[in-house]
Amino acid sequence: MRRLLAILLPGLLLLTACGGSEAPPAPEPTSQSAGETAKLDSVKLTENGDKKAPGVDFTKPLDVKEPTVKVVTEGGGERVKANQIADISIVAFNGTDGSTLEDTFPNDPEPLELNDELKGSSPVIYNAFVGAKIGSHLALAVPGQAAAEGTAAKPTQLLIVKVLAAKDAPPVLDKPEGDAITPPAGLPTVKENDKGVPEISVTGVKAPTALVSQDLITGKGQALKETDTITVNYVGVALATGKVFDSSFESGKKATFPLTGVIKGWTQGLAGKTVGSRVLLVVPKDLAYGDQGQGDAKGDLVFVVDILGVK
Repeated sequence: MRRLLAILLPGLLLLTACGGSEAPPAPEPTSQSAGETAKLDSVKLTENGDKKAPGVDFTKPLDVKEPTVKVVTEGGGERVKANQIADISIVAFNGTDGSTLEDTFPNDPEPLELNDELKGSSPVIYNAFVGAKIGSHLALAVPGQAAAEGTAAKPTQLLIVKVLAAKDAPPVLDKPEGDAITPPAGLPTVKENDKGVPEISVTGVKAPTALVSQDLITGKGQALKETDTITVNYVGVALATGKVFDSSFESGKKATFPLTGVIKGWTQGLAGKTVGSRVLLVVPKDLAYGDQGQGDAKGDLVFVVDILGVK
């Protein structure tokens, strides 16, 4: 989930066990309400057109003691399915006075991934969206918070969420897929061991004067943007010692993170690369962790990155 869901509404992810229960397996589940749904009966919407939030009227003050969710108008589209990505727009209100807190309708839609992670962390949210029809408006009421030392009390928030579209999540590869590339001489060399894990040799390699981003395998998937969140396997060594300081292969779990939240050498070196690629990065220290380093990740660094997915 992006900015609004992650920052504006931390209470949204508290919608975990507020009285809803998971439906029994069904070929086509329907959206499930949960919480104090009668308190949302007064919510009335007036459509204002594309890229505009609907007019919203509700009885004030709205105060709920438990997270609450309900479909208030049903759309005419297909039902959203599990493991899809729903495109949503949100307008949020102060439940006490009805003032607008945030409105994302004029902006690009927010993606909401209806995956097992969301199902585990917030099943009420998951169950509300899976089975909802495209075009539906969902009302979500997030309980207020009492005043604490140094912080003011927060009223109940009312969110109106429109489901604009849904699409299947792009698949995540198990390993790189594409055309093998012979890199130029003078770069670190990479070989796979008998477990399929890349091993990096830095013998005789000179310190880089600029970032090196070299395909070892060129994938045929989507090209990455600097703002994307990617799923990868990777291994990193210090150029000076050849010592491995980090490896997702050792944990056996792929790593997922935004390209905006990594060292500059990764952000710059992976932007434009394609899903399915294996990329060799030789990163000068000023694009890594500087002179101080982080643990064994000191000085110039070398990575092999397998790009397995993007979202």
